Amino acid sequence: MPKPIIYLTRPLSDEAMMEIGATFDLRWHEEDRPLLKSEIKEGLREAEGLISMLSDDIDREIIETAPRLKIIANYAVGYNNIDLKAARERGIAVTNTPGVLTETTADLCWALLMATARRIPEGDRYLKSGKWTGWAPTQLLGRDIYGKTLGLVGMGRIGQAVAKRAAGFSMRVVYFSRTRRPEIEKALGLDFLPLEALLRTSDFLSLHLPLTEDTRHLIDRKALLSMKSGAVLINTARGPIVDEGALVESLKTGQIAGAGLDVFEEEPKISAELLQMDNVVTLPHIGSATFETRLEMGRRVLENLSSLFSGKHPPNMIK
Repeated sequence: MPKPIIYLTRPLSDEAMMEIGATFDLRWHEEDRPLLKSEIKEGLREAEGLISMLSDDIDREIIETAPRLKIIANYAVGYNNIDLKAARERGIAVTNTPGVLTETTADLCWALLMATARRIPEGDRYLKSGKWTGWAPTQLLGRDIYGKTLGLVGMGRIGQAVAKRAAGFSMRVVYFSRTRRPEIEKALGLDFLPLEALLRTSDFLSLHLPLTEDTRHLIDRKALLSMKSGAVLINTARGPIVDEGALVESLKTGQIAGAGLDVFEEEPKISAELLQMDNVVTLPHIGSATFETRLEMGRRVLENLSSLFSGKHPPNMIK
């Protein structure tokens, strides 16, 4: 029996590709770059499965011109890049990779929070520039984390993992989510607040929710003006949750003290003003970028593909 043909839009780690390739006829574009729509369509002419990236716009046109496609295995937790309605109409399964990147993304959230609060990248640049002449009492003053209030918007797996880490800093943790989570509140010692109250209360505000029509620009000009003066915003979720133009203005006026961003509204395009601000720490969407996590994501993709092609229900099927 010939192996099912699986098309991969970008190369994964060698180990992940070897494991997937042992089970399937794995094909991919040799260049490691975002593919054009025409290139994805060409790759799907014979493919029965697609491994897509969050940066791939798998729209109705692509789905309807893939005659043999049975599954779209998204190499990400999010799946807002896929037209789910079009996939359902064709009877195509859509899966993601939840769970395996929870702790890694929570780690990065804290790295951004600490780097922004204590001005670490700015200090690194200053030292390496050769301008440092020694210790000074007012040099690069940052903000304490210990004992402050951390506000979390969203209380899924990653939000919970971030909350657990806050205990080591004796922080009060408050959260807002569409569905209140009493059992999580009790287990982790959290307080639920309406969004407006959370914005007024939080010294550090961190976003942990999916991108939907309801969450797009959830943090807009009004929300930013409602934030506590001197607060810091952290976003490791999805860029469009924040109105980037309003964020730039809020940072310029000093309404909030800083921002740590791993995602952007129109990435890879980023506001030139954001890149020039010393009180903004920017990363190139590396929330899950560790060797261990990316390999586990590949294995989760393989598990979803293998389940479907053996006649089973994929474990991470999007409903």
